[in-house]
Amino acid sequence: MKIVMIHGQNHKGSTYHLGKLLVEKIGGEKEIKEFFLPKDLNHFCTGCYACLQARENCPYWNEKQPMMDAVLKADLLVFTTPNYCMMPSAPMKAFLDLFFTNWLTHKPYKEMFSKQAVVISTAAGSGAKKAATLVANNLQNWGIPMVTVYGINANTMGWETMPQKKKAKAEKDITRMARRISTRKSVRVGLKTRALFWFYGGMQKANWGAAPEEKQYWTDMGWLNGKKPWKP
Repeated sequence: MKIVMIHGQNHKGSTYHLGKLLVEKIGGEKEIKEFFLPKDLNHFCTGCYACLQARENCPYWNEKQPMMDAVLKADLLVFTTPNYCMMPSAPMKAFLDLFFTNWLTHKPYKEMFSKQAVVISTAAGSGAKKAATLVANNLQNWGIPMVTVYGINANTMGWETMPQKKKAKAEKDITRMARRISTRKSVRVGLKTRALFWFYGGMQKANWGAAPEEKQYWTDMGWLNGKKPWKP
């Protein structure tokens, strides 16, 4: 299994450790690639919309391309982000902004429809699940049909000081999640993903896209003529 981890922080705290634990618990042969934010992508989207014409027109494409190439080849994506002010970390939000072209409403990648993803967040107090859910909503709009969210109140600011009872619960939850991922033979595209694809395809047909290049992209992919990205 090819796994890509996107860490919404440079430091290795509670959220990072739970992400690593998940990957370690997944059975079988694994090829793992990790990226840390903002170390590996330290920019904010400028709103220039150059990427709507072509992804490589983004002024930060040289840094973005290796990350997206790895994502496209992966079977499983693991996103980790601490909860900052009831939200994902700023570097994680910046990452999602910089890849907004991946949304179904713009130029989704066909490869996304066969992937699964996990989003993990921890918080010293409340808000971890909310932070993870915000990231998951973006990934679902990338066309990823199976996104699992895990958030936990760590009751501390670090992995080493997490209460033992809380840590044991987190490890049990993560082990159970890893077992499900290990035994899952395929990823099924559900009704929500199909409905979003149909809706945004209708927008492109009606010329309601953000740029004419988007409709041309959908046309070239055959998606406006009945072809589906989750079918051979």
